Amino acid sequence: MNTAPMLDRIVGNQTLKQDLKAALTAGRLAHSILLVGEAGCGAGFAARCLAADYLYPRGGPHAEAVLRGEDSECITVRGEGASGQIKVERIRAAREAIQHSALSADAAGRVMFIYGAQNLNGSSANAMLKIIEEPPEGVLFLLTATSTAAVLPTIRSRCAAYTLAPVDAGDCARALREAIPALPETKANDLAFLYEGHIGSCLAAVRDPKLSAARENAAALCTLVQKADTYKAAALLARCEKDREAALELLRQTRLAASAALRRPGFAGLQPDRAAVLLDAAGKAMGAIRANGNLRLALALLAAAV
Repeated sequence: MNTAPMLDRIVGNQTLKQDLKAALTAGRLAHSILLVGEAGCGAGFAARCLAADYLYPRGGPHAEAVLRGEDSECITVRGEGASGQIKVERIRAAREAIQHSALSADAAGRVMFIYGAQNLNGSSANAMLKIIEEPPEGVLFLLTATSTAAVLPTIRSRCAAYTLAPVDAGDCARALREAIPALPETKANDLAFLYEGHIGSCLAAVRDPKLSAARENAAALCTLVQKADTYKAAALLARCEKDREAALELLRQTRLAASAALRRPGFAGLQPDRAAVLLDAAGKAMGAIRANGNLRLALALLAAAV
């Protein structure tokens, strides 16, 4: 049976891992933990690693199930809909599940995950606060958020907060190769550089077909911008003129690639002078689209600007 802490699977973030392992070993882990990290840094994965070590200190199949999000002792709450808000009904349902479910003989307790705690609104935060202030015995609350300041003060003040940071590009690339052995070394290095050590973002860019397609289209757009091929750039952008979310993701990936080209000239075939223009124009297009501007017009203006 595996006895290595699941927390050791977190890449980098040595101080975070040491502090959490020490708290677990000493039996002084707070019952409410807030793990803070930019999107793609792996706060959700870190939460599952901590949950696995809390529930199953000796590791084994149940601990692995926690990492996959499949263990019966874990209750998960996420935001819903376009806004991503966590509704009060979801918190109440989770509270009922925690209070009335039977504890497995294999587990040391239960865990309630709140992914994206910054999306708790006033009502759902108040409902969550009642559970945290009077927690059922043996329940560990694990919250994640993109920033500490984004979490309502009433929730933030009841949690022990820990911060995850992006990792070194080399460590990120090695972690990618371990997770996806078939991934070529050059591609792993490029992804680690592009996403600046955000391992979760790198993995999503490979595993999610839509993200992968958006990234490839962004790279193609960068090449066309460098060549000043306005016609083909407009044709590429026009593929998204009826799909707002696809357009926004393409523009997000384009800005990431342009930013990478500013740090490393020639990335995605783009030189710094053109990268700066594209970064600015794509940002303006995203702003217009998010403000409910005309999608087709925003993309056409982008093509003309670059």
